[in-house]
Amino acid sequence: MASSPPATPRPRDGLSEQTNSAEDGSLDPSRHGDRADIVVDVRETTINTETDVRVTVRGTLPGAGEHARDRVMESLGHAPKPVLDARVRVTEQRDPTRERRVVAQANVRLRGRAVRAQAAAATVAGAVDELCERLRTRLAKSSTRWEARRGRWPHPGSWRHGSERSARPAFFPRPEEECQIVRHKAFTLAACSVDEAADEMDSMDYAFHLFVENTTGQDSVLYRTPDGYRLAQVRPVPEEIPQTGVSLTVSEHPAVRLPVTEAITRLTMSEMPFVFFVDTENERGSVLYRRYDGHYGLIAPPA
Repeated sequence: MASSPPATPRPRDGLSEQTNSAEDGSLDPSRHGDRADIVVDVRETTINTETDVRVTVRGTLPGAGEHARDRVMESLGHAPKPVLDARVRVTEQRDPTRERRVVAQANVRLRGRAVRAQAAAATVAGAVDELCERLRTRLAKSSTRWEARRGRWPHPGSWRHGSERSARPAFFPRPEEECQIVRHKAFTLAACSVDEAADEMDSMDYAFHLFVENTTGQDSVLYRTPDGYRLAQVRPVPEEIPQTGVSLTVSEHPAVRLPVTEAITRLTMSEMPFVFFVDTENERGSVLYRRYDGHYGLIAPPA
């Protein structure tokens, strides 16, 4: 990934650990109590429950932690697999001109995979409700995998049963002179198929996914379009990409070679959420992306 902002990694923006345990730490809301430990400081509130659901609130949002906990716990009750733990974050953006100032995000660990969802709205209730709707959809898809996703691509602004709304949290319009890289993820890219990369994107709610396409061995980035997915590669070989279960187009343009400083300039001058490029420092496919706070994130594999 990695991940609009989005990290994705594989790029990961949130908790994404894997587990082989079906029993230890499994979360069943019907079997546990709802006691909460709350720690408060000026900007952040954290709630820990006995069910290992951790809720963090950033900003002045009275009652947001309890509301998010209760709604997420309700959503987890519909999970098709044992839930090991969940991390929820509700953040108030400081810009008073933003219409959707509240961003809610959840990272849930199931047995053997992770699920992530996020949403933004003008109010805590709106953001949390949208988050839980997206979370329930992703939890259902984690059970049915490809069958729940094939052939159901929403057009911008439309809604279909079983598909997610196309709206994502807006980027903060930070002045260009204030923008900087505030998150740099460096890790070995996973080798996988396009279908597996799409599944990871869908489960983790990534805007893009940076990976090594396992047939061609190419550093590649996968991202969504209104008609499905699009694949870009360092040195494209469309004819070698196997048939996929998802609707896919492949860019025939090679990734441009740039130093990171020029990638920043290119992203700043465009309206794109990210730039896929070959970093001249390590000659690997990398992604520079816009974060929701208006700063930049960089995902770069080692040389």
